[in-house]
Amino acid sequence: MKAPRRIVLKSAAVVAGLAIAPWARSVLAADGKATKEAMHYQDRPKDGQQCATCVQFIPGENPGASGACQIVEGPISPKGWCIEYIEKT
Repeated sequence: MKAPRRIVLKSAAVVAGLAIAPWARSVLAADGKATKEAMHYQDRPKDGQQCATCVQFIPGENPGASGACQIVEGPISPKGWCIEYIEKT
């Protein structure tokens, strides 16, 4: 007797989820944001790109102070950079 298609598809989804779980824990911080390591974050600009001009950057209280990022964990330097840089338009 063949297994119903629905059961096979649900089982495949569960197996795929379990396979990706260890990877997700190493990329995501406790707050659900990506780790700095996973995003290749650095405290200096790269090729003229810097966090202060990125759409994901949340400025600090004072100009030049560390801020935050919508997708990367921890304090973020306005002069920093990561692979998810998207220039503000």
